[in-house]
Amino acid sequence: MFLNYEGKKDENAILDSINDLSMDFSLEDAKSYLIKGENLQVMKAFLGKYKGIVDLVYIDPPYSTKMVYTIGENRANTVSRSRGDSAAYSDTLQGREYIEFIRERLFLIRGLMSDKGSIYLHIDYKIGHYVKIIMDEIFGAGNFRNDISRIKCNPKNFNRKAYGNIKDMILFYTKTDKYIWNDHKEKFTPGDIKRLFKKIDDKGRRYTTIPLHAPGETKDGETGKYWRNMKPPKGRHWRCAPAELERLDKDNLIEWSVNGVPRKIIYADERDGKKIQDIWEYKDSQRPSYPTEKNLELVKRIIRQSSDVNSLVLDCFCGSGTALLAACKLGRRWIGMDSSEKAMEVARKKLDGQKAIYRCMDYSL
Repeated sequence: MFLNYEGKKDENAILDSINDLSMDFSLEDAKSYLIKGENLQVMKAFLGKYKGIVDLVYIDPPYSTKMVYTIGENRANTVSRSRGDSAAYSDTLQGREYIEFIRERLFLIRGLMSDKGSIYLHIDYKIGHYVKIIMDEIFGAGNFRNDISRIKCNPKNFNRKAYGNIKDMILFYTKTDKYIWNDHKEKFTPGDIKRLFKKIDDKGRRYTTIPLHAPGETKDGETGKYWRNMKPPKGRHWRCAPAELERLDKDNLIEWSVNGVPRKIIYADERDGKKIQDIWEYKDSQRPSYPTEKNLELVKRIIRQSSDVNSLVLDCFCGSGTALLAACKLGRRWIGMDSSEKAMEVARKKLDGQKAIYRCMDYSL
C-alpha cells in the first residue's frame, strides 16, 4: 500500500532538490559528530562519501502538532511565549507537506544504514499510522518489526469524549533480515518469579517445568527417535536428542509425573530475565531541559538491543542530545544533527558533562 498525494517526489527528485553542502569531515578524524545544520543537506553530504555506515537510527522528529516549542530560563516544553522565552523549534508542517518532509529524510537515512541496521522512529498516535505506511514503502513491509507502545505519562482526566491518551509509539524497522539483535532480557520482578515459577524443590529453589517435546514432526533425525521406549506425541519432536535427554535426567533436570510423563525443569535463579514485550513504561521528565525531551533509559534500551559496542548511531533530529548521551554511555559512536541553536546548547552541555569526545561542526545557513 502507498500514500499518494500532490508533491510526492521520487528518490532522484528528492536528491536533486537538496542543495549540495561542502563539508570538511572524515569519520576517521573523530569518533562522533555533533552537527548544526539542515539534516537533509548534511545527510546528503555524508551519503556522497559514506554509504551503509550506520547500524542504528533513533529519531524523534516533529509530530505535526501545529505548535512552536519554546525554552526559557527555568522551563521547557511550553508553546506559550513568555518574556525571556525563545523558540526551540517549530512543528507547524501539516498534511502532505509533513508526510513528504519525513519521507525525504527517511530515503537518505536508509542510504546511510548498514545491512545490519535498524531504525526506531518515535511518533505520536495522531500521525504515526500515516508515517508507518511511508516506512513500509521505503524499508519494505517485510522489514517492519514492531509498533512499540510507550507509556509516557500518568493517567489524565480530561473532560472530553474520548479515552485518555497516555502513550506514544515507536516504529521499529530494519534494512534487511540480517540486523543486529542482542535480545537483552527484562529482569523478573518478585511477583513474576512467584507467578511464573510456582514450584519449590527440597532445597527451596523455585522452578517450573516445560514439555520435553516441541511442535513439528521429525521422521529421520535424532529428535524423532525413541527414548526410554517413548516417542514424541504425533506431530511433535523431542527438544533435544535422546543422549541429551539422558544427561538431563542424570542431572535431575527432568521431573516425572505420576503417569510417567517427563518434563524439563527450569529454575528461576538460572534465568536471565523475561522477553521484552512491545509495551514499555518510560515516563519523561516533568522538568525537561528541552521541549519533548525523551527518557534516557528508553533510548538506552534501544541502543543496547539493536547495536554493538563501536556501532555508529545516528539521530538526525537530536534535540537535546538524549540519544547521543545514551550512545556515549554505552560505548557507541554517534552522529547528531539539528538546526536549532538551543538544541545545540543543551546537547553540548549534556555531552560535555559526560566528557564525551566528539567534533562539533556548524553548517547552518
